[in-house]
Amino acid sequence: MSPLPLENWLADFVVHLKSERALSPHTVEAYQRDVESFLQTVQQKTAIEAEDVVTWIGGGKKKGYAETSLARALVAVKVFFRFLYREKYVQKDIGTFLDTPKLWQTLPAVLSYVEVEKLLAAPDSSPLGIRDKAILELLYATGCRVSELCNLTMYDVDDEQIKVFGKGSKERIVPIGSKALEAIDHYLNTVRAKWGSEDQKALFLSKKGTPITRNEVWQRVKFYARKAGITKSISPHTMRHSFASHLLDRGADLRIIQEMLGHAHISSTDRYTHLTSSHIQEAFRAAHPRWEST
Repeated sequence: MSPLPLENWLADFVVHLKSERALSPHTVEAYQRDVESFLQTVQQKTAIEAEDVVTWIGGGKKKGYAETSLARALVAVKVFFRFLYREKYVQKDIGTFLDTPKLWQTLPAVLSYVEVEKLLAAPDSSPLGIRDKAILELLYATGCRVSELCNLTMYDVDDEQIKVFGKGSKERIVPIGSKALEAIDHYLNTVRAKWGSEDQKALFLSKKGTPITRNEVWQRVKFYARKAGITKSISPHTMRHSFASHLLDRGADLRIIQEMLGHAHISSTDRYTHLTSSHIQEAFRAAHPRWEST
């Protein structure tokens, strides 16, 4: 038997993502990249089985790939095989044999309360530090995505809440605490007024007076994590995970957290219950006098 026409299948899949599912260019590119990576491992095969996907994911884990990246890659491959089965390119949808919630649930990295305090205290009193303090406080106070933060305007923040435009340009209102508001007010009054022009509406600016970019925020979060002595590999999204996990720890309703995060489905928010359970287990093992590890 001849090898499978993988390149043709992938090309059709990309067209499907763009035309029928109307996904964003960024998502299409990520799915295409993930599927291409998987297909490179099965190029000479005449049939593909679920075990091939498991082996591929396992290889990524051994190489040290981030769990979030592996989770996204697995979703991309599952969507790919669902498409192939629907179009009758293959006889079975092997994605149904990959039980994502049970076998591949990845728990997002979160910061402890102490680590959050260290991170928020890391910026200095320079203009850049004042801006970055406001950014860090806002990320943790609202759980917004870094792209949402970069798109905020001065008119999206008031004394009690912020207006966020999330995925699909969906608007949501998120409460904001006094600490974050104080940091934002300090930044607006002492720094932004000097950096921004009258026609520049973006809330957070670079020193050049242009809207801050996602990459700049990512770099600053990494910088302050190192400065605070945090050894975990974190990103702006870690602040979002920490926001949700800490709310859940304090008894917030899962549906309320879903609303504040802008999740379309409760299943996306539900993983934080697994995370909290994991933290409870760790605390029990560390503190209980009768616990014995085996």
